[in-house]
Amino acid sequence: MSFTQQLRDENQDIFQAIFNHPFVAGIGKKDVPNGSIAHYIKADFEYLNAFMRIYGIALSKSDKREDIRFFGEQIQFVLNSENHPHHNFCDHIGIGYEELQGHPLPPTADHYIKHMMYHAQMGSVAETIGALLPCPWTYLEIGYALMNKYKPETDHPFYPWISFYADERFGKIVMEMRNRLDEFAEHASLDEQKKIKEAFRKSCQLELSFWEMAYTCEEWPINELVVGK
Repeated sequence: MSFTQQLRDENQDIFQAIFNHPFVAGIGKKDVPNGSIAHYIKADFEYLNAFMRIYGIALSKSDKREDIRFFGEQIQFVLNSENHPHHNFCDHIGIGYEELQGHPLPPTADHYIKHMMYHAQMGSVAETIGALLPCPWTYLEIGYALMNKYKPETDHPFYPWISFYADERFGKIVMEMRNRLDEFAEHASLDEQKKIKEAFRKSCQLELSFWEMAYTCEEWPINELVVGK
């Protein structure tokens, strides 16, 4: 069994919880509150900005040209392609994409970004991939699960979102990340493998928490900055 398959098996409980989450299930059922969708886009726009920067850190630590190429391509993919699912959500709720950009991060999203940034700054490329991989991997499997369970047609309001993440191109990205992590893990010490596993599981936990954050429209307990106190 490959290292990444071990990671997947060890985190089946969290993956299943994600599939069962009311936001995720609601995408298939065509039933997600508009406010939750807007909250999701606000946080995910900033999250993906950070994701690109973390890819950049992985690129800067890479020794092989094929790894440099891969991380560079993923920055371009997030920048130029992963806005399409956001546009689907925006069109559905009738709010312009630009209106949902530049908002402060809710607590969970803030935690998630800082978790990934910690592993990118303090750890190896393998550890960085371990922290990054749950995001695309869970979305790929969400796309598959929604396609298989609800069999959406093109008139489904979230068909563009579902089909984007269930697409073969997205699956190829996940497999390339898995292959790289498997290769790194073959030469990693047991201590390094433990760090990768910890980074991966925490990112899985935070993926689940991200959906809950969006669904409940999570905010900081006190939002306004009071100057002079």
